[in-house]
Amino acid sequence: MSGSPSNAALTRRIARVLREALEQGATVEIDGLGKFVPAGRRGVRGVRFVGQTQPRVFIAYVQEDLSLIRKLHRAFEKHGFRPWLDKKKLLPGQNWPRAIETAIQTSDFFVACFSRRATSKRGSFHSELRFALNCAGQVPLDEIYFIPLRLDECVVPHRISRQVQYLDLFPEWDAGVSRVIAVIRAQDQCRKRKRLPLAG
Repeated sequence: MSGSPSNAALTRRIARVLREALEQGATVEIDGLGKFVPAGRRGVRGVRFVGQTQPRVFIAYVQEDLSLIRKLHRAFEKHGFRPWLDKKKLLPGQNWPRAIETAIQTSDFFVACFSRRATSKRGSFHSELRFALNCAGQVPLDEIYFIPLRLDECVVPHRISRQVQYLDLFPEWDAGVSRVIAVIRAQDQCRKRKRLPLAG
């Protein structure tokens, strides 16, 4: 019971910070849910909540491929997606393994970026792949969630290549990225149609 007052005090403090930010005209985003924005009309006080509807895309990669990954991230943003990249989303002091697992679980798509460097290196990239494959097991069979991309002439692990079709972003980067974007967009539209209530 001793934790309750401190939780209530923390909640009040967070609410005060949010209120002050919104009163100053700032937008406050709650990652994965949406954002609170000022009402927008001069002289009208208030806040409205805008829910996130664009697909959230987790990008898995190794540090050595970061320059290409930043380029992919920009392309996803440009086309209205919400890409999740650790370099942009993780905060100092945050429990990063837990934050990454949460981001993978709550993403609409998991994009795995394979390269010769990625396949030969031990580390968190392979942990993310394993975790995402477990998450993919809970997605309906007719939906696309796990999207493997090749950044260069590398071997995609057999466990993945025997079940999931990969896409090359080389030698034609723009064509490859356009295809990935088209797949995500089409799949997102299918999911939205499934969620529409039936008439009558």
